Amino acid sequence: MASTRQNNKFVNAIETKMDMSFKAIVSMLRDQFKGSPNRQPAQAIPYKKLTLPAQPQAEGIQVTWFGHSAFLLEIEGKRLLFDPMFADSPSPVSFFGGKRYSGGIPLQAEDFPKIDAIIQSHDHFDHLHEGTIRKMKDKAARFIVPLGVAKRLRKWGVDPAKISELDWGDEVRLAGLTLACMPARHFSGRGLFDRNSTLWCSWVIAGERNRVFYSGDSGYGPHFKEIGTKYGPFDLTLMECGQYDERWSSIHMMPEETVKAHVDVRGSLLMPVHWGAFTLAYHDWTDPVERAVEAAHKQGVAIATPQIGETVTAGSEEYPTAAWWQG
Repeated sequence: MASTRQNNKFVNAIETKMDMSFKAIVSMLRDQFKGSPNRQPAQAIPYKKLTLPAQPQAEGIQVTWFGHSAFLLEIEGKRLLFDPMFADSPSPVSFFGGKRYSGGIPLQAEDFPKIDAIIQSHDHFDHLHEGTIRKMKDKAARFIVPLGVAKRLRKWGVDPAKISELDWGDEVRLAGLTLACMPARHFSGRGLFDRNSTLWCSWVIAGERNRVFYSGDSGYGPHFKEIGTKYGPFDLTLMECGQYDERWSSIHMMPEETVKAHVDVRGSLLMPVHWGAFTLAYHDWTDPVERAVEAAHKQGVAIATPQIGETVTAGSEEYPTAAWWQG
């Protein structure tokens, strides 16, 4: 289960390649310049403001989505913040990815109360943001990250004593919870010369009575069934759904695969993430959720579609299902 390296670079558990043939590159350039009026919303999408009490609920699972892959998980009295990228743009180059669809987020970094941990899935700019980390570094008691990411955090002023760095298959205890760093099928890097120098992962969050799975960024693969066999079933899964393309489907699931992966890990309620905030692919901005909802309904899978800032309670008979993106 542990990760492996080749030439001092992390590699996926199964062969993973993007289609970078001349034909594929030409087709991507064509799609980039052709444009589509539906690749992003015509106007700012709605979001709900969030106010957090000093302490989370002592029981159960509540999750609040911040758009893209950032979410706040409250589980059995603990508060965990995943991939908190709170910037207006997902890239150091402002023209790539554009501006955040919602124009704002439910709660600003400086307004958070103390939280138990910040947890990262990998170091890409749309998941790990220097400005957000600098604002949150004294609010989080712990930082839990895959191998190699600690150096980023130390550079930005995070106390090294607060950082736990894990390999695939490693577990760490956090105030009654078990967090397991598990495989994903993706890549890493923040510059021209550091590709795959740090690890990428998915996360299992297991409490005494509740279990949650977060896929991180990942193409579909056999690791989902392996995780489901070892740690499932899960009360809630947060599964990547968005920024996909057939040309790079090995590193980003198609929406139908999102539902398939949820079934593989033996999930109960599915919540799609990695969509609804930025344009990083060529599909219409609503395609991810619409295709995932259709696939989920066909397979009898319960799927939650909250607005940004709307809290979902796992295990409840009532959860958000409205097609709010239709206006």
